[in-house]
Amino acid sequence: MTTKSLVAALGFLLLFTTAAAGGMPGLRGGDHFAATVPDLDEAVKFFVEVIGCEAFFKMGPFKADDDWMAVHLGVNARAEIPQMRLVRCGHGTNLELIQYKAPDQDQRMPKNSDLGGYHFAFYVDDMDKAVTYLKGRGVKFLGQPTANTTGPSAGLTWVYFLAPWGMNLELVSAPQGMAYEKDYNTRLWSTKNPGK
Repeated sequence: MTTKSLVAALGFLLLFTTAAAGGMPGLRGGDHFAATVPDLDEAVKFFVEVIGCEAFFKMGPFKADDDWMAVHLGVNARAEIPQMRLVRCGHGTNLELIQYKAPDQDQRMPKNSDLGGYHFAFYVDDMDKAVTYLKGRGVKFLGQPTANTTGPSAGLTWVYFLAPWGMNLELVSAPQGMAYEKDYNTRLWSTKNPGK
C-alpha cells in the first residue's frame, strides 16, 4: 500500500467513524445565536451597557430584487435587513442581533411556549449580585430565582428576565456544579469550564 493510499484510507476511516458516531464531521460547537430585534441600536446598547457584552462589527444593508432572501433565509422575498451586528458576551457564544423590515413581519414577541420561541441564558458566578445589579438598572424579572434541589440539575439556580423590548433572557448559576456530574464522565459545556 502506498503512502498516498494509506492516507486516503485513514481519511475515509476517520470520516466513517465520525459519521457512524452520529455526528457532523468537524463539529466544534456553537458559533452564534441570532435574534431579530425591533431596534438594533437599543439592543446593542442594552447588551453592551447593561449585560456587559462587547460589540463587534456591523453588516448591512441587505436586500434583493429577486428571490434571494426567500431562498437563502426563508423570509419574504421583499424582506430587508437594514443592519445587523455581532456581540460577544463573556466566554460564551456570540449573539447576532438583526433588524428586519418585511411586509409580513409579525411584531409580536414569541412566548417560550410558541414554536420557534427561544431565550438566551447567561452564566453568572453570583446570582444575588447579578439580580441586584440588573434590578438597579431597571430590568424586569419574571419571578424570583429558583434553586433546583432535586434531579440532574440540582445545584443550578436560574431566573428569567426581559430585555427592554420584551425578549426572554435568563441568568443561571451553579457554582458547586450540578448533580448530573456524578453520573457522567463528561460535562455539558459551561463558561466556567469551557475546555471540558
